[in-house]
Amino acid sequence: MKENSTISSPVLYLQKQYELLQKEYDYEKKQFEQQTELMGIGRKIKRGMCWYPLNIGRNYYNALNQLVVEVERREDKDIEHQFEYGRPVCFFTQDASGKLNYLHFIATVSYVDEDRMVLVLPGVDALLALQNKEVLGIQLYFDETSYRTMFEALKQVIAAKNNRLAELRDLFHGSRQASVYSFQPVRFPWLNAAQDEAVNKVLHAKDVAIVHGPPGTGKTTTLVEAVYETLHRENQVLVCAQSNMAVDWISEKLVDRGVSVLRIGNPSRVNDKMLSFTYERRFESHPDYPQLWSIRKAIRELYARVGKGTDRETVRLKINSLKDRATELEIRINEALFADARVIACTLVGSANRLLVGQKFGTLFIDEAAQALEAACWIAIRKADRVILAGDHCQLPPTVKSPEALRGGLGNTLMQAIVSNKPDTVSLLKLQYRMNEEIMRFSSDWFYHGQLRSAPEVKYRGILDFDTPIEWINTEGMDCNEEFVGENYGRINKQEAELSVQTLKEYLQKIGRERILEERIDVGLISPYKAQVQYLRQLIKKDTFFKPYRSAITINTVDGFQGQERDVILISLVRANEEGQIGFLNDLRRMNVAMTRARMKLIILGDVSTLTQHPFYRKLYEYIEELNE
Repeated sequence: MKENSTISSPVLYLQKQYELLQKEYDYEKKQFEQQTELMGIGRKIKRGMCWYPLNIGRNYYNALNQLVVEVERREDKDIEHQFEYGRPVCFFTQDASGKLNYLHFIATVSYVDEDRMVLVLPGVDALLALQNKEVLGIQLYFDETSYRTMFEALKQVIAAKNNRLAELRDLFHGSRQASVYSFQPVRFPWLNAAQDEAVNKVLHAKDVAIVHGPPGTGKTTTLVEAVYETLHRENQVLVCAQSNMAVDWISEKLVDRGVSVLRIGNPSRVNDKMLSFTYERRFESHPDYPQLWSIRKAIRELYARVGKGTDRETVRLKINSLKDRATELEIRINEALFADARVIACTLVGSANRLLVGQKFGTLFIDEAAQALEAACWIAIRKADRVILAGDHCQLPPTVKSPEALRGGLGNTLMQAIVSNKPDTVSLLKLQYRMNEEIMRFSSDWFYHGQLRSAPEVKYRGILDFDTPIEWINTEGMDCNEEFVGENYGRINKQEAELSVQTLKEYLQKIGRERILEERIDVGLISPYKAQVQYLRQLIKKDTFFKPYRSAITINTVDGFQGQERDVILISLVRANEEGQIGFLNDLRRMNVAMTRARMKLIILGDVSTLTQHPFYRKLYEYIEELNE
């Protein structure tokens, strides 16, 4: 039904997407307002959406002439937070009765790490408001800008007529075939056959190509090669992804390949290598920057004199003249930075940045395209003549919070639409370099029609002799009971968490401390539920046995593990009830991600009687039982 409706009228389909996005916007805004009004400060802190109390640090003007202030959280430093570059935030104070009073301005996150943030303030008045308060907190604000940008993009695509944007819209959702260039294939002896074919499909595509990369198949390697080769034919390309982390990853790999990247927006992981190709750092490093800085400083000093009875008209003329000079220098620096860069890299929403206004690109590459809402993809597609999407629609989907919007199909991505509508544009990468064959096989059979193969060097990889690479510990009858702990956190199963930690301890003891440290064997503990993740973290932190291994152990939700891998993975599935209710474990793509993080050993803990009422988990349990016979 969905496919036919898109083919009959791309415009109607996108109008429906617009309506569903409006539902998501309304739902998220209402949720935010309710949380702001009703949720206590303790719960906000635990959910990572709030820091309280804060230390306010230094303030200064950054390279982009924005007034910024540094803040640091004083307490609850081990709680993972949701603050990230570009997110809007608001400050508050708390009165004696516990009521929160919000300051009347919105700031934006410019840089964040675990406990420190740099925030862009709207002006000097905002800074004065902060300096007048003794104890301050900060919380995430509703992200109006991202939605506004997506709505604008959809409107423009829906209204497009007789231009390239209209052609791409009608091609992606219509029945016209995608066209290709005809020339001899290029050979890449350092890639495997499927990767070679994928790069060639990208090079030959006039309109669109898709690199479908299942876990461990070298999607990033393939994409970097495709970008590198495209740059032999085009002067500059745009590379985007849904998240800052994904943009950083692909940018770093391109820099390693010797490509000049200009990163718009701040990286999620900050090190000298990442910072060296950010727009802000490049801007500061330009030879004209010291002169620009002096002019801006002079302008601020003149503004301060305006109100002090000086000859206002003379001062204003001076300010205007300096402003013109500053604008000239800014334009000159920007032109130089953009002329030097072969790749412009940013998030999909970030492609609407004022720096990219009016810019056009021959090719747009969208990485992790299966995690992006269709509306977000169109923000960047407006700037391109052809589109290359890379990702895996059998792994994590986009986040959609409104149940109504999800049911209506807001989570159906552009990548999925093109995969079903234009299967000839898709290249499947088939050789995986991560997992032991037995860990991989179930995922391959269920999600990828059994097409994946293991590279010889990983096929039989393992840690212990006579060990089965994958096992399921059945928690049925062990008093492992799930509890519900609120909407955002879902469920917890404390007994199963304790059993997971005990299981990990026993496995590490079998390997031996020396070997773990010498060979740097690393471990991931995964649960789909946030409450279970936090409880597991507490257990590991309290247990002195794990002290030598702390840096080797990562505990996170499935979403937190996207794109990562570990030698040993334990998955705590949490659900245990007589009705066979498994909630969002029904989204099998999440389970696909969780299972395929493991290189050599996968241990699943779960109540078999609850989970095997679902055909996927029944088949998985039977598969594992067979291996262990």
